[in-house]
Amino acid sequence: MPLDPTIIEGCIKEKRRAQHMLYQHFASPMLSLCMRYCRNRMEAEDVLQEGFIKIFQKISTYRQSGSLEGWVRRIMINQAINHLKAKKLVFLDTDPFTLGNWIPDETPADQEEQLYKPEELMEAIQDLPPGYKVVFNLYVFEGYSHKNIAEELDISENTSKSQLSRARNYLRKNLAKKKK
Repeated sequence: MPLDPTIIEGCIKEKRRAQHMLYQHFASPMLSLCMRYCRNRMEAEDVLQEGFIKIFQKISTYRQSGSLEGWVRRIMINQAINHLKAKKLVFLDTDPFTLGNWIPDETPADQEEQLYKPEELMEAIQDLPPGYKVVFNLYVFEGYSHKNIAEELDISENTSKSQLSRARNYLRKNLAKKKK
């Protein structure tokens, strides 16, 4: 459901009712987004609140030419990334000689495809190590390229690719264990 343009105008004028309506409109989907990046609900709620503070501070810069949801989403993603960076997000070494038992992304074609419930997948994503999780989310859910991820996180493209590969392998192994 589209948001009434007067709500945006009210937010620009710092009207509490308009801010509350904007928050109510976006809080649930943005909390889900934050949960994908954070370790637990409490941390995700903190990121959500910090994100909405930025949204209310910057709402006057929204040009109303693109999607408001896309604009809000971008701020939330940036807030989640900044939160992770502040917590000293660690990426594993990508030197090919130190990768050890690295397993490629490809799954054998004869392996039976397993279907998982969305809750199972979200739980498995929540369990990813932070470096894996942020790259996985940016690549899979947000559609970022490895180049964009590398620029956003100040890492190399190879590190981004390695983190994604490791995240996929981690998910495969953990989901397979849970199915048994």
